Amino acid sequence: MPTDVERWKSEVYGNEIREHLYEFAEEGWESIPEDEHDAWFERFKWWGLYHQRNGQESYFMMRIGTPNGVLEPGQLRVVGEIADEYARGPGTNPIFGDAYADWTTRQSIQLHWIRIEDVPEIFEKLEENGMSTQQACGDSWRNIVGNPVAGKDAEEVIDAWPVIHDLNEEFKGNEDHSNLPRKWKVSVTGSPDGSGQGDINDLAFEPAYKETDGEEEVGFNVRVGGGLARNEERFARDIDVWVPSEKVSDVAGGLSALFRDKGDRENRYNARIKFLVDEWGPEKVRDTLQEEYVDFELETAGRDVREEYTYNAGNGGRNDLIGVHEQKDGNYFVGLNVLVGRMGADDVLELADVADEYGSGEVRLSQRQNVIITDVPEEDLDALLEEDLLDDYSPDPSPFMRGSVACTGTEYCSLSIVETKNRQVRYARWLKENVDLPDDVDEFHIHLSGCTASCAQPQIADVSLRGMKTRKDGEPVEALDIGLGGGLGEEPKFARWVTQRVPVDEVPGAISNLIERFAEEREDGENFREFVGRHDDEELDEYVEPEETDYEDPMMHNTKMTWYPYADDDDMGSSPAPAYPDDTPMSADD
Repeated sequence: MPTDVERWKSEVYGNEIREHLYEFAEEGWESIPEDEHDAWFERFKWWGLYHQRNGQESYFMMRIGTPNGVLEPGQLRVVGEIADEYARGPGTNPIFGDAYADWTTRQSIQLHWIRIEDVPEIFEKLEENGMSTQQACGDSWRNIVGNPVAGKDAEEVIDAWPVIHDLNEEFKGNEDHSNLPRKWKVSVTGSPDGSGQGDINDLAFEPAYKETDGEEEVGFNVRVGGGLARNEERFARDIDVWVPSEKVSDVAGGLSALFRDKGDRENRYNARIKFLVDEWGPEKVRDTLQEEYVDFELETAGRDVREEYTYNAGNGGRNDLIGVHEQKDGNYFVGLNVLVGRMGADDVLELADVADEYGSGEVRLSQRQNVIITDVPEEDLDALLEEDLLDDYSPDPSPFMRGSVACTGTEYCSLSIVETKNRQVRYARWLKENVDLPDDVDEFHIHLSGCTASCAQPQIADVSLRGMKTRKDGEPVEALDIGLGGGLGEEPKFARWVTQRVPVDEVPGAISNLIERFAEEREDGENFREFVGRHDDEELDEYVEPEETDYEDPMMHNTKMTWYPYADDDDMGSSPAPAYPDDTPMSADD
């Protein structure tokens, strides 16, 4: 039997949602029938709108898709202006203020406190400047990710940007691919560093060489069925297909249609393609693609470059894109660290000014929630690096700042169990001041996810943190599970969850003790992943050793049960939002 979501989608879905959205915007929040909230909120996701959590009724998160993280000249300024004008709500964040933009782990942008009445004006401003929220959420093609400096990266073996651009043009708004069983996440990478993180996507195109008519051609190998969410992580599987650039769209469309037709629509938990690959195996996926969904002979996989993958691999090399890097045209791109991916609206506008002054005005977003200024002439580098903005968004940050990633958390998300953004900021600052890594270790990834949905990608971090609850001194408090040793690279590994339910104020001490043991007992040149790999879970659990320190966590209480965690009076009854009938928490789906 189809799920409620499938029934709602069968009634209204895809592009037609927009007309209803505009009607509700004109008539106001109260015009959305209370008994249809769940249905309409599910549909609104297709146009990039998530209703915020209990206690924040009538406010939405808006997600703007930026294919491959590319913000063309002028577009970043538009984002800052929209954040400044429309993304201000009744709650003030003590670290980030009243208005800000979040850069996501899928190279997208999220704004909060959006009122439905303002949506048409925001859409108009975005679309006038070549941007859209279309299919940024929902059961459809999501924002296509890859190496954010595609087309400019001096190390790339094939320019993936034209491919990504064409896929976005072909499949965003395409009625034949608008209603899939669940989300469809695609990565296309042309660089040999693995910066597209294809392993954790539903569909990945990765650079590979193939001999054709006696000539070696570079194109893409195809992997299918990766993903992290719900404690059901999978690395994408090789289906033994190589495809040239000009046929990527055909193969991508074929696999999307295969998922549309064969995916599970009766159980949303099992609806991701990773479960279909589990059931069928890669060979059947390839055979079905060949027999039913493409009209040309598929070529077998070519020679890949996975042995060169360094991105988030823990082995040195280009682990991320922070810092100063030369482009293929002789100019430079400069990657800036944005702690937990959040920038105040004023800083967004200042970044736009800096990008205009020193580069082409183009800015790109990475999957590590950071920003990249492109097209900087060598003679302007020194002046750029002296800009005051870079005091807060450094191209050479502490490893603990550089490696921090956090999801939205209970500030806005109904799924999250704990507060995340401000907490990870405090963790990173405390670790920077109190903990020393070995001299030859300059990167250390800590990802904090508020629940098992894994929006912060915790399974691919050195230290993985996942929201839980526990009791301390007889009182219920927020807690975190701790996992160790995750990462990507040539031989990707998921983190092993070795310690459960550590009270949040004891987590920095636990990480400090762990790093101390690592520094004392590592073998010559051993990286953290290798260190974790040669110990069993029981040993690692002992190394973690939770401990109170001078770190103080201001949000030990259950922030999920507040209307806004940072409000002076955060009780649900103090919420300024219209009351939601029977106080039932809203559902959400990343």
